[in-house]
Amino acid sequence: MIRYLLNKMLLSFKKRYDYDVQYQQEILTADLAAFVKFIGFQTMSSHAGELPTGPLYAARLRAIVFEDCGPCTQLAIKLALEAKLEPELIRAIVQRDLDKLPAQIKLVVNFTDLVLAHNPQADELREQIIGLWGQRGLITIGFAISSYRVYPALKYTLGYGKACSIVFVDETQVTPTSATLVSDKH
Repeated sequence: MIRYLLNKMLLSFKKRYDYDVQYQQEILTADLAAFVKFIGFQTMSSHAGELPTGPLYAARLRAIVFEDCGPCTQLAIKLALEAKLEPELIRAIVQRDLDKLPAQIKLVVNFTDLVLAHNPQADELREQIIGLWGQRGLITIGFAISSYRVYPALKYTLGYGKACSIVFVDETQVTPTSATLVSDKH
């Protein structure tokens, strides 16, 4: 019965976001205890704290783009739109078009890309983030970066990963841009 109800929840999510939940259904079918832990993990990935929407989704979107998962990127875009983030900002974040971003969002885009690259230049930007949003804001960004990487990794592990593809922000096609080498000055 519990599997049935959880599957109905997954099917509702699938319908709402037009997102393939087959990998989640596989987990649910194979290991109920693992699926319950997966649901628990989702509380971490949904944590927003008191961070403004723009910086929060800058970290989430850059982490998804880094992991090269088109369907996950599309889902994160839909969630950003649902959170009322302007489509122009979402496009600029996904494409790493720093000239079109306000300073705080640009800071988080650069910080996220540096963190993902394990670049020590992130240290200087970390201090700026703490200055703006405190340790709690930094933790929220850390949760966004680390948790949004889990979904593509899990999908690839289970054989459901897809190469990065063109995604849409509203009805505009966007090609995600990874920052393989971050050399931009903040």
